[in-house]
Formats: sequence, structure tokens, C-alpha cells
Amino acid sequence: MPLDLGMYDSRADYKSQKQCQKTSFAFYQAVRDLLPVWVLEDMRTMEVFHWEEDGRACAYSPSEAFLYALVHDHQQYARYLLNRFSVRALEMPSRSFCCCQASTSPHLAIAARYNRINILKMIMGTIKDFTDCERQSYLNRHGCFHTDGSKTALHLACDLVRPECLILLLGHGASPYATDVAGNTPLDGLLNQICQSDFDMRSKHICLGYLILFMPKFRFQTKRQLLDNADMWKNLIGEQAFRWLSGSSPPSLFVQAMQKLSQQSIPIEQLNSLPEFLKPLGFRLDQA
Repeated sequence: MPLDLGMYDSRADYKSQKQCQKTSFAFYQAVRDLLPVWVLEDMRTMEVFHWEEDGRACAYSPSEAFLYALVHDHQQYARYLLNRFSVRALEMPSRSFCCCQASTSPHLAIAARYNRINILKMIMGTIKDFTDCERQSYLNRHGCFHTDGSKTALHLACDLVRPECLILLLGHGASPYATDVAGNTPLDGLLNQICQSDFDMRSKHICLGYLILFMPKFRFQTKRQLLDNADMWKNLIGEQAFRWLSGSSPPSLFVQAMQKLSQQSIPIEQLNSLPEFLKPLGFRLDQA
């Protein structure tokens, strides 16, 4: 009886795929359990493989390992990967990790989604040596069309109400005017969150204050809704903020001065060291 080589190869591939699944899950567990960096790197470089769609078993790249560090907030491992591999740790992972290869910036999106503020600061430190053009291109890349609706990390920070992520992204050059597949800006997403419920309104108002400080021109799709439902929006965001966003009056001199300050190339650390009364965090828009 002749040997069916096709069947043999298929079974061999199946065994290889099953083995990849086992080792891949073991690596996932190891990062989740915050094992020491040297253990994780030994696993990544010597033992662990994942299965690609084209039928290849591949070792985890620094970028793919960094995704796991982000998800599980393994800050020591994240710091090691960025220090050891620099921008290589921020490269696009393989298609098995992210289907939209041409347009996404998954590390920023995951940092915003999981509110990984400390690791996001590390990323900002890594990209500080980029040119302005390279940095803005990286910060403003659109996310996966299938999972995020082509949103940027700034959109996600607003949708999920992440004030710390928001100010880090804005302070390092992320554009508040970027639009998703539906044409919505981050401000549109935040106003939608404000309108939906009164949960954690303080954080929502802080996010709104940050966006106002980084938007010298208020361009967003929801403006028509503000004008059509003025009383409701005045109650939700305050009389003063409503007037600014609707265009019925210019921002106060204080806010205009802060907008000018935010447009300068000032490190976010210096912005954070401003006196308390100048910090946008917690400042009431209706009293500015």
C-alpha cells in the first residue's frame, strides 16, 4: 500500500500547530504571572513559538512579547523590551496578532484600552527621539477597522474615559482632529460618553478640559446636536464650555493662554509640574 505523503505532512503540521498552541499559552501564562524577565526571555528566544496563518511556526518577536507585557501590565518586562530593542519593540506584530497590517498602532491602542499609564510613559520616552513627523505619524495611526472602527489611540482614551492616557497622548503630539471611519473626532466620542450616562462625570469633565486646551479650533461632528439640544448640553458640560464648543463665545483669556502653552514643544513632565492653579486637571470649565 503506497504511503500517503500528503496525509503524513498534514498530521505533522497538526502536531506542530498543537505544540505551538501549548508553548504559546505557556508564554502567555508566564507573562500574566509576572515571572522574572530572564525567565520570559529564555522562553521567548529558546522555547516559545506561535503558529502563523501560512502554516509556519515562528518565535515571538520583541513587538509581540511587548503586547503581552502591555495586556498584563508587566512593567519590568516592558521596560526591558524597550531598553533592549528600542523601536523594534514597537514594530507591527505579525498578521496572526493584528489583521490590519498597514494602518494600526496596536501598542498604543492596547495601552489606552487597558489604561497602562506607566507603560505608555515608557513608549513616549522611546519615541522622543523620533522626528516630529515620525512621532505624529506613529501617534495618529488609525486602529484596526474590524475591532476599533479605525479609531486612533486618542479616540480610545476618550471613548473609555482615560484622562491620564489622554494627556500623555495629547502632550506628545497626538491630534485631537483625527477622525475615525465614521468621521468622528475624539471629542465626538467623549461627548457621546457624557451624554450616555452620568457615571464618573468628573473624569469625563477632566478629559473635556484636556481636549479644549489642545483644540484651538473646535471642529467636531456633534456641534449640530449641541445647538439643537442646548439646555441639555448646558446641564451636562456647563454653560461656559457649551458656549465655547458651540462657537457662541470665545474661550476665556486663561484658556486661550493655556491653549498657546499646549501648542509649544513643552515636555509633558514640565506641564505636570505647573502650579496647581494652572493645571487643567480638575479645573472647572464653568469657572474658568
